[in-house]
Amino acid sequence: MSTMAAESVHSAPPAPGFAVVRATRTSRIALTLLAALTALLASLPWWAEASTMRTASEFLYYLALAQMWNLLAGYGGLGSFGQQAFVGLGGYALVVFSLKFGLDPFFSVLLGGLVCGVIAMPVSKLLFRLHGAYFAVGTWVAAEVFRLLVANMSWLGGGSGVSITTVMQRIDDWWRDAATLWIAIALGIGSLLAVFLLLRSRLGLGLTAVRDSEAAAESIGISVPRLKFWVYVIAAAGFGLAGALIFLTKLRISPDSAFAINWTITVVFIVVIGGLGTIEGPLIGTALYFLLRDTLSDYGSWYLIVFGALAIAVMLLMRQGIWGFVRQRFGLELFPVQRRLRLEATAERRP
Repeated sequence: MSTMAAESVHSAPPAPGFAVVRATRTSRIALTLLAALTALLASLPWWAEASTMRTASEFLYYLALAQMWNLLAGYGGLGSFGQQAFVGLGGYALVVFSLKFGLDPFFSVLLGGLVCGVIAMPVSKLLFRLHGAYFAVGTWVAAEVFRLLVANMSWLGGGSGVSITTVMQRIDDWWRDAATLWIAIALGIGSLLAVFLLLRSRLGLGLTAVRDSEAAAESIGISVPRLKFWVYVIAAAGFGLAGALIFLTKLRISPDSAFAINWTITVVFIVVIGGLGTIEGPLIGTALYFLLRDTLSDYGSWYLIVFGALAIAVMLLMRQGIWGFVRQRFGLELFPVQRRLRLEATAERRP
């Protein structure tokens, strides 16, 4: 009898249980395709034309700008319209370190991001005294202050700007284009993965709570000011890296071009169209921006008009952006950050 009982225990079906999972089949496919795309982009210097590499670099630094602004506004709740300040400061940091101090220009790109992160610390202390629309206006005013300061520095070329062509002429053309592309890959793909990993961390959980309700986040012990401070610093460093890379490719910088509000406005439209508060949104928005720009390039600034009309249509019909609509309608996520409970069978119970 006891033998029969033991056999019945062994033959009993596994008891149901739950497992906490994050990855899905779709996300695994997406990460595999992203790895393949990264490898393809990295190989461009060996088989693609220089114009193709420059377009790829431009796409990637716009993607990085969009990811950083999305982190700032979509997750941190900081609707800044003055991030061009750090694009300009990163560009001029490149000039100082490479042209004035004679450092390697590619290494100077990294220093540009570091400088912007450091400058963002005291600037945030002033700006965080403002809220809502006042904060947005305050960030723009801060950017204008930096523009005027740089424009009055004659050793940086003043209002007419300065060229870094002499620095780049010392580098072989192939290596210059290849290194620029590889830095752009690290910046663009790296920003996407960095935001993805950040949102899966404890800091990311805090950011999600702050985005949903600051009062509720504070009630469970989250330091909202501290969280926003680090988000602002990280975004500033990202914009600084992109700014240094931008003017490394343009070979010339001036206050009006470096601190132009168009840098921020374009990125805002990209994120709003793609989907604010989603990792996939900036990728979709950047792709649409480049598609429209290249398609309508023969019609002057018409691509901006079409892009603006598209943004208005998306805000009216799909308030969460294109990817927000797709996620809500089909439950599709390429880079999931939430934890899910999955029903599964537990191991067989022992007698």
